[in-house]
Amino acid sequence: MTQAPEALLIYTTLPDEDAARRIGEALVRQRLAACVNILPAMHSIYEWQGNLEHDKEVVLIAKTTPQRADALAERLGALHPYEVPAILRLPVAAVNAAYLDWLRQQVA
Repeated sequence: MTQAPEALLIYTTLPDEDAARRIGEALVRQRLAACVNILPAMHSIYEWQGNLEHDKEVVLIAKTTPQRADALAERLGALHPYEVPAILRLPVAAVNAAYLDWLRQQVA
């Protein structure tokens, strides 16, 4: 396992699977993410413009390198349908060497 922070997860939520697939495919095709995971059927509770909201959302997690994270976040923001999208960078404490090699090749 590689201990250095050489991989990052970018987390966001989207309104539906279609939006997640469209954005995920764009991120992978543009070599900003090596892989995107889409987790359906999440229920979110949050306050927006003074109202308590309950929405069904989809989670998108993009796997990338620190070198590609800024470009990925910028593209994600441009493609995202929300006015104020959550675009969170989550550090990876360790990653197996073979996967890290593959990830680097995919986003090179």
